[in-house]
Amino acid sequence: MSEKISREELVKIYNIEVTFFDELVDSGLLNIQTENEIRYLMYEDLPIFERFTNWHYDLEINLPGLEVIHEMLKKMEDLKKKNRELLGKLSAISNKYEDV
Repeated sequence: MSEKISREELVKIYNIEVTFFDELVDSGLLNIQTENEIRYLMYEDLPIFERFTNWHYDLEINLPGLEVIHEMLKKMEDLKKKNRELLGKLSAISNKYEDV
């Protein structure tokens, strides 16, 4: 069973508004589990929650901005992964011709 933390605990610990947490969930930026009408965030999702919280409260980035930044970072990670794959293939092809 994965560790989780309730929305209410997060609001107290991080000193955020409940509405901000709910907006992150409603926009699809956070995935939660609900048990007995209590909303929980899984511990493995805490880093992304903290990132959004810092961006919003420290840098004053609004929800649409968070969505845009999140999508851009996902696309960058996908491109980095694809680049590594292509470099690996290129290296394999290059090694094949060096052996000839």
